[in-house]
Amino acid sequence: MAVRASESVAGCRSRFPIFERLTYINSCSQGALSDSVRAAYDHYLTGWDERGAPWEYWVERAETARATFARFVGGEPDDVAVTTSLSAGVSPFASALDFKARPKVVISDFEFPTIGQIWHAQELRGAEVVHVHADGAEIPVERFDDVIDEQTAVVSIAAVCYRNGSRLAVEEIAKIARERGALVVLDAYQAIGTYPLDVGELGVDVLAAGVLKYLLGSAGLGFMWTRPGLSERLVPTQTGWFADQNIFEMDINDYSPSPTARRFQSGTPPVPSIYAGIAGLELMEEIGVAETRAHVTALNERLIGGVDELGGVVVTPRDPEQRGALVCIRSTDAPQLVAALGDEGIVTSERDGNLRISAHAYNTEGDIDAVLAALARHRGLLAT
Repeated sequence: MAVRASESVAGCRSRFPIFERLTYINSCSQGALSDSVRAAYDHYLTGWDERGAPWEYWVERAETARATFARFVGGEPDDVAVTTSLSAGVSPFASALDFKARPKVVISDFEFPTIGQIWHAQELRGAEVVHVHADGAEIPVERFDDVIDEQTAVVSIAAVCYRNGSRLAVEEIAKIARERGALVVLDAYQAIGTYPLDVGELGVDVLAAGVLKYLLGSAGLGFMWTRPGLSERLVPTQTGWFADQNIFEMDINDYSPSPTARRFQSGTPPVPSIYAGIAGLELMEEIGVAETRAHVTALNERLIGGVDELGGVVVTPRDPEQRGALVCIRSTDAPQLVAALGDEGIVTSERDGNLRISAHAYNTEGDIDAVLAALARHRGLLAT
């Protein structure tokens, strides 16, 4: 299938110097480094050197990052907390919940360890964690319907599974939870930047993500959006300076959290990562998320067809509407296959016995063909 890329998608590859040396197709782990992100770090260091401690400007940079992320999810800046990671947003949120009346927390088999660990930690505070089990790369919505009830406080799910690339039916699950009075927390880390997200359409109460994958930033910056009006109902016990209603008041005499989603923030913000994150977010806005989705879907169709011809096993759902940007291929020895591809200059990753291949706007048909040719040379490492 030919890839019909927009000019912004077709022209963005030159912004990522890694392609001069490697076939990089591992955005599910880390987005490639762009010239604009590198320049953003230089800008941060120059400002630090020239001005010493320009905290007012650094705080303004955090506000720019907040507003930019809000645009990506169709929300308002005051409903977004700027964090250092997804964990650093969801943990304070969890600390604000009272599990006495509604002790149940529902999570799925598709969650990243962060989610499972945070919610199981709440068992020390009275939570009862229930897992919804998968059938391979799918979890029928009916299984959520069976366990979400009037005792459920939170349903915490991943938009896209990091182990197999499968998408959950977020809108349907959220509708069930809402009808039964439960909150929905969405881990959108493997989704954001790969297809358009709108919190109003999704129907969730919380959406958390970070910038280091498909939003083209670096490690150390995350965001958490909360439904308007929700944050003021919840008082986290896990907190920090930048969660206060007036950070420059420097008051140590009481706990006065911000009336906005800022109450889920913590201490000193990750200023260098904020510079890089803004650069990555703005570059993704320039490239276009919808355009990237169309481009990557076509690349993945080419990849899946090629793996079929090799007799391999694609674990990820075939329907593009049921998967993210990530395609997983079953291997007899996934770490060895990743290493073998790496020896040929092809950067991938593995999880759960699967080779993970994750294209982005900067990848091309040539990258896919290089992967397929390498898989043919290492066919013995493909499960059949």
